Amino acid sequence: MRGHVRERGKGNWYAVLSVRDPQTGKRKVRFHSLPDANGKREAQQHLARIVTELDAGTFVEPNKVTLAQFLERWLAHIKTQVGGASFARYCEFVHNNIIPALGAVRLTKLAPEQLSAMYSKALEAGRRDGGGGLSPRTVRQIHRVLKQALTQACVWRAIPFNPAALVKPPKVQNKEMKVIDTDATAKMLDAARGTSIFIPVVLGVLCGMRRGEICGLRWRNVDLENGQLAIVASRSCGEHGKPIEKSTKTDRGRLIALPILAITELRRHRVQQAEQLLRIGVALTDDHHVYAKADGEPGHPALLTRLFKLFMRDHKLPQIRFHDLRHSHATDLLAAGVHPKIAQERLGHSSIAITMDTYSHAMPNMQQDAVAKINTAIQAAMNKRDTK
Repeated sequence: MRGHVRERGKGNWYAVLSVRDPQTGKRKVRFHSLPDANGKREAQQHLARIVTELDAGTFVEPNKVTLAQFLERWLAHIKTQVGGASFARYCEFVHNNIIPALGAVRLTKLAPEQLSAMYSKALEAGRRDGGGGLSPRTVRQIHRVLKQALTQACVWRAIPFNPAALVKPPKVQNKEMKVIDTDATAKMLDAARGTSIFIPVVLGVLCGMRRGEICGLRWRNVDLENGQLAIVASRSCGEHGKPIEKSTKTDRGRLIALPILAITELRRHRVQQAEQLLRIGVALTDDHHVYAKADGEPGHPALLTRLFKLFMRDHKLPQIRFHDLRHSHATDLLAAGVHPKIAQERLGHSSIAITMDTYSHAMPNMQQDAVAKINTAIQAAMNKRDTK
């Protein structure tokens, strides 16, 4: 590889390279503009870098593609590779946060310090409504999306390295998990009876089901005779808030044993739902969703969240999220001495490590019980030896 630098006009430096064509074996001349070169010495340094990268096969042709243009291409590429809710979230971060801040920057000129500055500004004043900054958790999610996109840019040989990989996102403090105790649970169930969110609340607090799993549950997956249900689908919000139905989070279905209370309430709910649909001339089938509107259409996940929040506020109950019902169920399981492996299977976690890490606050009681049992066993053995 040979080359030299040439100045065309005052301050306009070019790298002139003699490159051998791999197909014909003939040499040809290639020109590369060096807009960042300030003088001949810097131009020669840029030339040396280009030659090294060409020899190593890591050189990327400079182009004028902006970060915004690349991200639009990347979104089109991943649209069929991720779930609808995830894709909608990616679009939100790209269009609302990344492109407004750095969209005009050339992809090949994107630097780690620019990303750090964007994250700092987002933490201070990143809200679109002007209400202050974004949370560290949200900024960390933006970083994760941008890093994933730029990794693909490296695969496509659009950039030589991933600048996001050199930036440390803001640290996220884990929020204290909120749970609801048994007294408040009983009060909540009594108050919810007769409302549209009653069955979702029952399934959340007694079965630990996710919001999307509840909204995706159909009667054909409920076996009241044997007291169990199968979770095989989940509904989530896709593009423009439109709900979509897909496989579960771990892509594996699971069976959940139903407590007597849940079986009783589901039987009653099925009868009421059938009577309600008959009034509009519709027969209830196993294909209908358990949580549905008056016309039989499945309930919207986002609406369930809002209705639950309003319900808890209006009834002066603990201000928890709907997802916290799942946390409460898991905590109750572990506090009652249920083995974490059983809890993992019931909750649908991909590994027992997730269950133990998420609900470590419930573990001390289990350790105390285990220690007490070991102490009792050893003490009994020692007493037996003393009596001989």
